[in-house]
Amino acid sequence: MGSITYLTAILTVLYITDTRNISDYIIVTCIVLWAIRLGSFLFMRIHKAGEDRRFRDIKPNFTRFFMTWTLQGMWVSMCLLCVITAISSGIITNSIFYIGLVIFIAGFAIEVVADNQKTVFRKNIANKDKFISTGLWAYSRHPNYFGEILLWFGIAIMSFSSLNGLQYLTLISPIFVYILLVYISGIRILENNGYKKWGHLESYKEYLQNTPRLFFKIFG
Repeated sequence: MGSITYLTAILTVLYITDTRNISDYIIVTCIVLWAIRLGSFLFMRIHKAGEDRRFRDIKPNFTRFFMTWTLQGMWVSMCLLCVITAISSGIITNSIFYIGLVIFIAGFAIEVVADNQKTVFRKNIANKDKFISTGLWAYSRHPNYFGEILLWFGIAIMSFSSLNGLQYLTLISPIFVYILLVYISGIRILENNGYKKWGHLESYKEYLQNTPRLFFKIFG
């Protein structure tokens, strides 16, 4: 549903502005590809598992479910805030735009590779109840989230030159993504669950100590 909301919102803005600017189409294409890829990936993963375990306690409670649904709406709105504002003003094509595009591509690639590595790892029966520490996961405990944060920073940079005045406040978008994934959902929840499951293992303790939580360990 989150992916469908992203697609609906960004394509509606593109239609309303009736733009002929190629850069508008480039940045919208980036978001469309990301939304379709991530949405289909998560849907297939949850479909195979039969449920999203995080919702076991949430679904029976109307208040918590409503809060989660509202948080999704805030997630979509905040992430798209700067790019919708920029498209409404007309995306300016310059070197900053292309720097942002490169950053987006890098973040997107990291997220896709990290998700694929974890999927392959989990498919191996020998890895049942084990934690992944190979591939990109040897350099970051959450490379998929690092890629997610990086690609949204790329989108913000692509939008930057098209903003002016109070519109610069919309650059809070990637900061919101960072706070959401690191401190509210995502990493915070996974770290707690991971420690409950593997916290007694020395290998896991060493992994936590020697591997950055988010940003890649470049050397050593």
